[in-house]
Amino acid sequence: MDPRRRLPASLIEGARAYVDGTKEPVATRDASTVVLMRDSAAGPEVYLLRRHLGMEFAGGFCVFPGGGVDPRDFDKEVGWAGPSAEEWGALLECSAETARALVCAAVRETFEESGVLLAGPSIDTVVADTTGDDWEADREALEKRDLSFTDFLSRRGLVIRTDLLRFWGRWITPVFEPKRFDTRFFVAVLPDGQVTRDVSTESDHVVWMSAADAVTAVDEERIMMLPPTYCTCMEVSEQTTTDAVLASADGRDLTPIEPTMVFDEDGSGYLELPAWLVALGERIAAR
Repeated sequence: MDPRRRLPASLIEGARAYVDGTKEPVATRDASTVVLMRDSAAGPEVYLLRRHLGMEFAGGFCVFPGGGVDPRDFDKEVGWAGPSAEEWGALLECSAETARALVCAAVRETFEESGVLLAGPSIDTVVADTTGDDWEADREALEKRDLSFTDFLSRRGLVIRTDLLRFWGRWITPVFEPKRFDTRFFVAVLPDGQVTRDVSTESDHVVWMSAADAVTAVDEERIMMLPPTYCTCMEVSEQTTTDAVLASADGRDLTPIEPTMVFDEDGSGYLELPAWLVALGERIAAR
């Protein structure tokens, strides 16, 4: 069990050009992703989507719901309940405006890609069912950008339940990738009454799987994950319940993780990750 990603020979030379400064990396784009969880006898389960093989970024890999921040995610008029944008900004170490957009993107993308909506009529309530045809029509309109998230919530009398999210960490795509993201990871529990649906146009398969089984599936090469997804599954698998995962979000080391390339003497290469993540992989493997 090794959270580092060994690179195929076909990518080594290209990566070397960015490492030695021959090529300039592309700029990152802000993004949000949500580790949607539910409890099971095998521990916390996570909701995974397998992206279409033809996708420009992470084609064929299993990912959590998420995506890039949309300009309209910055709308200050969006319905909001829970920790304020200023409070999120302090936690995410960014401006309140950017924090608002990141949180909105997290909730919007989760609804677009799973049908689950972390919102309700008030701070004490959450939508119980989003499976009707009218909900699906709105979800498709959001996905096509024919409907803004602010208008969607306003028309239904809803506010984002920002208290249902916990900030988990931040990963920055390595410099040698042609498409790069500065992604904030959040964790959230599937609301009572809501169900996930196979609705994303960017995926060809979805599944609920215990975080521990997901790690094993990657190790056995039955599924593929990028390091951020794999490492997050490792971390979630350390807990026995979703409540424990949420509680463990407090006090975490939130230093941004940007994997760097290391070249071996034989010319092969791998991504170097923080020592604590490598140690976690070794500890899980020793169980």
